[in-house]
Amino acid sequence: MKHVSLKLLLVVSAFLAFSCSTAKKAGKSGKDATAMAKPPAKKPGKNDPKPYDKIITKDAKSDKGLFTVHTVDEKFFYEIPDSLFNKEMLMVTRIAKTASGLGFGGGKLSEQVLRWEKKDKKVLLRMVSHQVVAADSLPVHEAVVNSNFEPVIATFPIKAFSKDSMNTVIDVTDLFSKDVKPLGFPQRARRQYKISRLDAQLSYIESIKSYPTNIESRTVKTYASGAPPSNANTGAISIEINNSMILLPEVPMKRRYFDERVGWFTSSQTDYGLKDQKSKSVQFLDRWRLEVKDEDIEKFKRGELVVPKKQIVYYVDRATPEQWKKYIKQGIEDWQVAFEAAGFKDAIIAKDPPTVEEDPDWSPEDARYSVVRYLASPIPNANGPHVSDPRTGEILESDINWYHNVMSLLRGWFFVQTAAINPDAQSPQFKDEVMGRLIRFVSSHEVGHTLGLPHNMGSSVAYPVEKLRDAEFTKKNGTAPSIMDYARFNYIAQPGDEGVALMPDIGAYDKYAISWGYRPILDKTAEEEKPILNEWIMKHAGDPMYRFGHQQAGDVVDPSSQTEDLGDDAMLASAYGIKNLKRIVPNLIEWTTEAGEDYDDLEEMYGHVISQFNRYMGHVSNNIGGVYEHYKAADQEGAVYTAVPKDHQKKAMAFIQENLFETPEWLLDKAIFDRIEFTGSVERVRALQSRTLNNIMSLGKMQRLIEANTYDSSAYALTDMMSDLRKGVWSELRTGKKIDTYRRNLQRAHIDRLEYLMTAKNQTSGRRSSPYVKVTPVNTSQSDIRAVVRAELKTLRSQLRSARGGDAISRIHIADAIERINLILDPK
Repeated sequence: MKHVSLKLLLVVSAFLAFSCSTAKKAGKSGKDATAMAKPPAKKPGKNDPKPYDKIITKDAKSDKGLFTVHTVDEKFFYEIPDSLFNKEMLMVTRIAKTASGLGFGGGKLSEQVLRWEKKDKKVLLRMVSHQVVAADSLPVHEAVVNSNFEPVIATFPIKAFSKDSMNTVIDVTDLFSKDVKPLGFPQRARRQYKISRLDAQLSYIESIKSYPTNIESRTVKTYASGAPPSNANTGAISIEINNSMILLPEVPMKRRYFDERVGWFTSSQTDYGLKDQKSKSVQFLDRWRLEVKDEDIEKFKRGELVVPKKQIVYYVDRATPEQWKKYIKQGIEDWQVAFEAAGFKDAIIAKDPPTVEEDPDWSPEDARYSVVRYLASPIPNANGPHVSDPRTGEILESDINWYHNVMSLLRGWFFVQTAAINPDAQSPQFKDEVMGRLIRFVSSHEVGHTLGLPHNMGSSVAYPVEKLRDAEFTKKNGTAPSIMDYARFNYIAQPGDEGVALMPDIGAYDKYAISWGYRPILDKTAEEEKPILNEWIMKHAGDPMYRFGHQQAGDVVDPSSQTEDLGDDAMLASAYGIKNLKRIVPNLIEWTTEAGEDYDDLEEMYGHVISQFNRYMGHVSNNIGGVYEHYKAADQEGAVYTAVPKDHQKKAMAFIQENLFETPEWLLDKAIFDRIEFTGSVERVRALQSRTLNNIMSLGKMQRLIEANTYDSSAYALTDMMSDLRKGVWSELRTGKKIDTYRRNLQRAHIDRLEYLMTAKNQTSGRRSSPYVKVTPVNTSQSDIRAVVRAELKTLRSQLRSARGGDAISRIHIADAIERINLILDPK
């Protein structure tokens, strides 16, 4: 036993001695011990984040704002604060600079909501849709989310983190230099111009600038194109695009729901969470967030005017010529009276921007500023787009694009519509104060658009025609109840109507609409506001001063909602307008020429005379087959749609026959033609007559005549209209008179239109394809149209065969007309 114990003791002693020896060695090199305890460090991957200083070098140019934008060696980096991930941002893509035929500067290409999301080692850019919604408290919300998955439009490896780890750095160069379609040229334009690809070698980033609530990027994109609208030999399209990314408000504005009885630009959503037993589209107004300050609520309740928490401020571009600035500002602040009707004072303000010395960082691209941008462009136009929050309709900013050549358009309109009674318009160049008043008028109109108001083409028929010759009435009411109508200038006023107003101002409808859209309804939800808003409309129901009528494109259905018209009777208004044109034409040479100058102004103003005369013919002819549209809610009596009375349509037909189809000799001034053209006068008249003839014999108008007569046998029938038209166009067949050149052209145009109608394709569309374009569905082979046209051709052929008299060319024309009809009725 002693032997074993001694042996065990020796072993233990040896072990302890070894352990102590090892410990002593380890104590000499602690690092070696740590290295043995941990696995070797993994090498950084190629796509792993790098140290901040390795990415954002000392040579970087940095621009702080919503994100910090860094430029390093022609690469662009976003440094995104963690607080802005998963926040919704509105991306608005617009044309910045363009070539001929490719739209206009400031024109919107697309708009979408984006969200930046951090996932593992990447940042995702997702496109968010607010088109389909349901309240998140409802069970259906989960189904809406699952069916509305947000597409990823770009991914970015994380390049670095800021030193405090609160910001993430990504390289966004490819987002703007490559063809990311939601941020570039839209698909419809790609199809139109046969665009196949982006040419990366000819595309580049011009700049990316960061502001407190937005980031503005400018890129030049060059696309290979099979059908460029200009510079065709390049086989390409180049366009400068501006992408504006704006942070949406943290606290959404309260909506106000739309009612079609008051015209408004809107946003919309399909809501699956409503009590209706179906999904329903809801529309809400696009409007500025005008709110009452807490300390002013009691004043507002007492009916006192209050200054809103945040005013609507417009800056007038530094590039605007000095002599026009005050007029543009006046046009902006003309809207004060409308906001006073809504309970606010000083709600809309015009300002000069700070000078470069005062604020070198001030920029019209900063989303905090709304600016009237003055553009050196040959486009004769102005427009007032705005950017709104798709969740609520809150207008976030607006830039009015003012093109230099809008003045040439104003000069032409003012001349042709007022020169007969207005010495200020009887010269090649207007005085600054005259042009300034016209600029103020257009400024006010465009600002109305940026406040949310569309064109109200139903406004101008509110006034009786004769009242527009009354100085006292027009000074008080302008020429229309709304400046948002295209009731340009007073072409009805006649010599002797001294003191009559020549243009509209902010009118009764404008004040009513702004009050309806902007007056705060305190302590009510958007849903609870609806009955109150309806009450405000019903106070003026049936009063034409407060009527809204949509602008119409294409086939005009409602003749009481037309562009460029005045007064409640198109025939009487146009008769006065034609009298004034007859006064202008003999004076055109004197009023448009100066010694040493050419005849360009003469040619331009004669063209305006032709265009104005053509407008009158459109105003009148659209009464034929017309249907009045007066929006009503279900609790209002009366029809929404009513056919134009028969006697009014027949009066319109007689007017067209007398003033257009009987050759308008007063237009044919040889002294003018000798100075502006070597040929074209005959063709010009033919085109005028043919255009109106085709408008009267449009498929939509003919079908509406059939339908009206189906429901009311006393209505103007298609057969009656066609007979009245034929008798006027071919009146020489009854009288035996010589048929002159102009009438021969008109008569051939009539046969050509009848031929077209014999083979015209079906016209298909819903009852209301859009507020602006209303297409009347027609099945041409099964409707009465083709049968009536065939009967007309046979009747006309019979009358031609019986015709006698006339000179040689008239007889040749009659024989030719018979042959043309034979070929239509029997093509074989």
